[in-house]
Amino acid sequence: CSLTASSRHYVDRLFDPDPQKVLQGVIDMKNAVIGNNKQKANLIVLGAVPRLLYLLQQETSSTELKTECAVVLGSLAMGTENNVKSLLDCHIIPALLQGLLSPDLKFIEACLRCLRTIFTSPVTPEELLYTDATVIPHLMALLSRSRYTQEYICQIFSHCCKGPDHQTILFNHGAVQNIAHLLTSVSYKVRMQALKCFSVLAFENPQVSMTLVNVLVDGELLPQIFVKMLQRDKPIEMQLTSAKCLTYMCRAGAIRTDDNCIVLKTLPCLVRMCSKERLLEERVEGAETLAYLIEPDVELQRIASITDHLIAMLADYFKYPSSVSAITDIKRLDHDLKHAHELRQAAFKLYASLGANDEDIRKKIIETENMMDRIVTGLSESSVKVRLAAVRCLHSLSRSVQQLRTSFQDHAVWKPLMKVLQNAPDEILVVASSMLCNLLLEFSPSKEPILESGAVELLCGLTQSENPALRVNGIWALMNMAFQAEQKIKADILRSLSTEQLFRLLSDSDLNVLMKTLGLLRNLLSTRPHIDKIMSTHGKQIMQAVTLILEGEHNIEVKEQTLCILANIADGTTAKELIMTNDDILQKIKYYMGHSHVKLQLAAMFCISNLVWNDEEGSQERQDKLRDMGIVDILHKLSQSPDSNLCDKAKTALQQYLA
Repeated sequence: CSLTASSRHYVDRLFDPDPQKVLQGVIDMKNAVIGNNKQKANLIVLGAVPRLLYLLQQETSSTELKTECAVVLGSLAMGTENNVKSLLDCHIIPALLQGLLSPDLKFIEACLRCLRTIFTSPVTPEELLYTDATVIPHLMALLSRSRYTQEYICQIFSHCCKGPDHQTILFNHGAVQNIAHLLTSVSYKVRMQALKCFSVLAFENPQVSMTLVNVLVDGELLPQIFVKMLQRDKPIEMQLTSAKCLTYMCRAGAIRTDDNCIVLKTLPCLVRMCSKERLLEERVEGAETLAYLIEPDVELQRIASITDHLIAMLADYFKYPSSVSAITDIKRLDHDLKHAHELRQAAFKLYASLGANDEDIRKKIIETENMMDRIVTGLSESSVKVRLAAVRCLHSLSRSVQQLRTSFQDHAVWKPLMKVLQNAPDEILVVASSMLCNLLLEFSPSKEPILESGAVELLCGLTQSENPALRVNGIWALMNMAFQAEQKIKADILRSLSTEQLFRLLSDSDLNVLMKTLGLLRNLLSTRPHIDKIMSTHGKQIMQAVTLILEGEHNIEVKEQTLCILANIADGTTAKELIMTNDDILQKIKYYMGHSHVKLQLAAMFCISNLVWNDEEGSQERQDKLRDMGIVDILHKLSQSPDSNLCDKAKTALQQYLA
């Protein structure tokens, strides 16, 4: 008979009036579905699941029948993701959680095993574990029942703990105390699942991490137990997971970066995971965890860079997707080729962390066999994750003046970068535009070709983004572009940006955007002919903007930048008049000369010095007007200032009056 017919026969037997026959039917069904995905799918289509759940919850069912039902459901869940979706649609989770209230341990274990299979599937929402507030405390209580309850519950926790809210719920229900002693269990599986729990509980969580440091198990502190678990003789999975626990505790501030357990144990263990002897997923996890560990700490970056030739070892991530040990296994080779992009992503991440601060390390990375070509190729890969990792890696290396002048130029990195900027998701745009800022610094030889490839419009476009990080980077890159640039570039920037947009940016709610916009204005208004040219076309609007900012509620830095812009305007030949004919602005300069903050007094002094400078046309009239305003009296007072800088500036200005 056909498979469907035989499947129908199995389902029909579940409805037999004789309980003994029903039990035998469930047992036969269990044996028929093991390892047979076709049979599983058929039984689901034919409606076995609602009937099995009914029998599982039915008061009159024997414990043996309920247990066998849970086993079959667990077996169905082991099939495809679609099977799991069908089970979820039939509300299997509440039924199984209800089953955990039974007094019978075998039945509880069968329910937990099935729950474990369902919760570890990517299609199951983690939230379903937290919907009913009584579930977590009940699971904590079941941890003491058997090694199976321990293994399954820890596995459920480690899969369902996503983010700080879940961590807090588990922490508040005593997860740390309840799980800690399982690290010394006789069962390897229990030890392993408990370890995984600690890694997800500690991730980016200072509260949990600070607690873990002081937990004792059999008289030994938890970090010491983790260190023992990452020794070379332990299984790789255990070494990696305990290294993750220590890494997360360190990043959360619970263990110092110079602690021996990090420098002498965790870091070398993670470097070992990067060796080409290891399996692909071990190399990926090892490199990504190491990248996370060393990211904020230059000392760890230096140590890692000279451990086991790590920089050269990472070059193998591009050449040998399969580990040496897996070469004979054809299925494994096929799998690794499909996942080779994960290795490239991990290598880029680790290179980015290694090169975050140290010039010599960056040099070493770039000098690794055709590494620049590899990274540039990464910018155009189909996987967004790889592109992001490649951009981050280049960004990290672009912090080096030396490299910007040499290898970045030799490889014309700006070309693929401009392509990446055309239509990328925000997370890539933020890093790519930040790197463009570096490529536009005045000493970077890439500056010219970037300008010719339409960068001005692109950056002006970024300043209109909803995302504040993109607005900052757009305006910052324009600021770098305008620094010591020729008149034509400055005119291009002003035209593309438009004065309306400039005003919008000057009233931006994000302080960084405001500061960078002022920086741009200051760079646009430098060198006399440029100042006069720009002020002759945009003078009125710029003076309005300056007035607005000096009147607004802004911090010292913002006001100082704005006064420096005024000082630049005061240095123009014709532009000066825009200040001299504006009494409101003159009063503001006078006010800031007497301000309590030296930085602002100095910036106001620059304005005055530029206005009273002697050898220039009309200086006499300007000096007279400023004297009538009482500026000279203030200069006399400032020439007695305890601040030597201020005192010198005031004396120099007074000399202009005497000359």
